[in-house]
Amino acid sequence: MLDPMDSDLIRESLKPFSIGQEPSDVQVLELSTYLDLLLKWNAKMNLTSIRDQEAIVQRHFGESLFAASLIAKNCVEAQSLADIGSGAGFPGLPIKIAIPRLNVTLIESQQKKATFLREVIRELKLSGAQVVNTRAESLKQAWDIVTLRAVESFDNALQIASRLVRSGGSLVLLIGAEQTKKAASLLPEFNWNDPLPIPMSGQRVIFVGRKG
Repeated sequence: MLDPMDSDLIRESLKPFSIGQEPSDVQVLELSTYLDLLLKWNAKMNLTSIRDQEAIVQRHFGESLFAASLIAKNCVEAQSLADIGSGAGFPGLPIKIAIPRLNVTLIESQQKKATFLREVIRELKLSGAQVVNTRAESLKQAWDIVTLRAVESFDNALQIASRLVRSGGSLVLLIGAEQTKKAASLLPEFNWNDPLPIPMSGQRVIFVGRKG
């Protein structure tokens, strides 16, 4: 087992992803605990193919917190968020850590991953966060914000995600830049912002659409 990454290094690794405000000491501690749990569980099940701690912090935590910064700035009235295919919890859990007022639902169909997500919520004592262990297409509820990242069957996942966004709500996609045109063409009922490049990620962007 690797030695845990200290809080100062976590904070330093996240600096490129901060928009206006860096994580508080409490938030960095929560992220550190989350990282430790991820590393321990990843030794037994495949939550992420990335093994380097700093790379995990930047690729997973950093991207998620970058999305959180945009949500905090542009979706100030939003009260609920659903993260589809949450997997190891990205971007939903770091968004919850960054914006505690949001009621966050992590939608994950795989039982083992859902169990991991519940363990993180329990360890961090996150109120207003829950895991739904089912397929997203079976849900009837609608949320203010729906997030989608690194999913298979992109076209189908987009259609499912769009149905879970309430009227006037936002769909937040963490995707490759080449996927933005497809997303906009498949979901013309959304008013799309210009894609925003994710720091240190090459061709990955955050693409936000508001449902008319």
